[in-house]
This record gives sequence, structure tokens and C-alpha cells, in this order.
Amino acid sequence: MHNLLDPAILFFVIGVVAGTVKSNLEIPHAISRFLALYLLMALGLKGGFALSHSGLTASVGASLAAAVFLAVCIPLLGYWILRRFVSGFDAAAVAATYGSVSAVSFVTAVQYLENQQLPYGGHMAAAMALMESPAIIMAVVLANALRQKASSGLIALGGGVAGLSAQPVRQGGALGKILHESFTDGAQLLLLGAMVVGLLTGDAGKVAMQPFSGDLFKGMLAFFLLDMGLLAARNFPPAQARSHVLIAYAVLGPILHASLALGLAFLLKLPTGDGVLLMVLAASASYIAVPAVLRHALPESNPALYFGLSLGVTFPMNIMVGIPVYTAVARAVLH
Repeated sequence: MHNLLDPAILFFVIGVVAGTVKSNLEIPHAISRFLALYLLMALGLKGGFALSHSGLTASVGASLAAAVFLAVCIPLLGYWILRRFVSGFDAAAVAATYGSVSAVSFVTAVQYLENQQLPYGGHMAAAMALMESPAIIMAVVLANALRQKASSGLIALGGGVAGLSAQPVRQGGALGKILHESFTDGAQLLLLGAMVVGLLTGDAGKVAMQPFSGDLFKGMLAFFLLDMGLLAARNFPPAQARSHVLIAYAVLGPILHASLALGLAFLLKLPTGDGVLLMVLAASASYIAVPAVLRHALPESNPALYFGLSLGVTFPMNIMVGIPVYTAVARAVLH
């Protein structure tokens, strides 16, 4: 309940209400894009300033290794589960969506930890960046394997599926393009670049950028969550139309992923704040970067499926309930 009384979360609730009653409240796309870039830049600076104090320690390396492990394990687990209920292409797309991360969920969790005065490592912003691309790459590899099997006559697919006649050379070229887009994505480059700036400038940079990355942060986050509330409300009805199995996965999958992250944090003896952020990253699902790539990389999949589940179900659950629950559990286990 305390999390719901946070101003940023209350603005998210206002957005959900406005979207549900079909209000004409709108945030222009250009402003929404600016807010997203601002939050990533401010988060990168915060992480860099914190990392300039802590340095590169064994705990930092363990956290980053755990993040990479989860980024590989979660989409494989998701694909293995979902393949029984939906087509291979849809299973790969949904698994990639849930194997990647939500930057907004991470930013909200960072703000929550600061409100709770629970310290965390600035390197966790780098962990977020590392976790975004592996799931996309694995989805493309799985899709190419399905296409290869289909073209070889090993599996039967329904009509209307695009790209089954693509040759392996073209598929390799497409994978190369996806790899390039994944590792040169502007949002990731901004995040990591801002982190480097914070790391290099240290305390002097923190003082200079405080009005930008500190004082404005809370208000900008509230404004952006208002827009996210509108989007979540408008994507919930399509998500409701999905099978009960997929709805269950959108709710229970993040809990399972967060539990895996908690287990890793316990084994690696990570600090509580880092453990919370690792859990939030594992439990989150992408609704910006991954869907944008999958529309072109997996045209055989249904965008309404993975976008509706991630933004209509999982994102609101994590923002309003998940973050405080993950924090409470991590405090009990990792203290």
C-alpha cells in the first residue's frame, strides 16, 4: 500500500483510470520519447556516480555475471514452457519479450529503493543493458531454426506464414542485422555513455548535474508513468482475450524469474539492493525495444500477443505490487 502512495505510482494509476474510461488525455509521442531518453540518461549518470565510489569489485562482477546468466536462461525456459501452448514463432516472441527487460520498471525500482533508503550498486544499470539483447538474439536463432525445419519438411506449419522460403544466407544476414541493431541501439548507447560520463566525472560531475539528474528525476518519472498508465489500460483488453494459460504465464512467469534471480543473489551473496534490482530485471518484460525488433525479425508471430501481455498484464503488476514484494522478500532472504 505504501508503494501506491508514491506520487509517481499514483500518476501511473491516473493514467490507467484515464485509459480505462477512454479519456482523450494523450501524451504526444515525441514527448514520451524524450522522457524515456531523459530517464535513461539520468539513470546512467546516477549509476556512473555510484560506480565511481564503489569501483569494480568482485560483487560487481558477480552481479553482471548473474544478469547475463538470467538473460540466457529465462528466454530458454519461457520457450520450453510456451511451445506446448502456442506456435513456435509466438513462443519465441513471447519468450524474448519476457527474457528481456523493462527500463521503466528498473527506473521505478531504483526510485523505490532510494525512498526506502536501501543502497544499491550503480553497476546494476549496466546489468540492465546487458540483459536486453541476448533474448532478442535467441528468438531470432529459434525462429531461423523453425524456418529451416519447415523448409526441410520436418514440421508442418499453417498457411499465411511469411518468409518460409528464405535461404540460410539471407537468414544469416538478417541475424547479423539484428545483432548490429541490438548492440548499437540508441537507448542502450545513451545509458552506457551516461554511465561512463558519471564514472569519469565523479563527485564534481554529480554536483554539476544535480539539477538535471537529481531534482528533475522524480517529476519526469511521474510524467512518464502517466503515459505508461494510459498505454497499459489500452493494451489490457487485448491481453484479456488471450488464453488463460498465457495470462497465467504473464503473472506467474515473472514470479518464477524473480525467484531464480533471488536464488542467484543468495548464492553469490549479493547486497540486498542489488538483489532487488536483479529480481526486478528478471521479472520485467520488454514492451519497447523487443517488440520493435520482433516486428521485423519474426513477422510470423502475433505482435498483439507479446505486446499485450507484457504491457497490459506484467508491467502494471510489477509497478504496483511486484517491486515492494520483491524488496520485502529480498530483505528477508539477503539480509
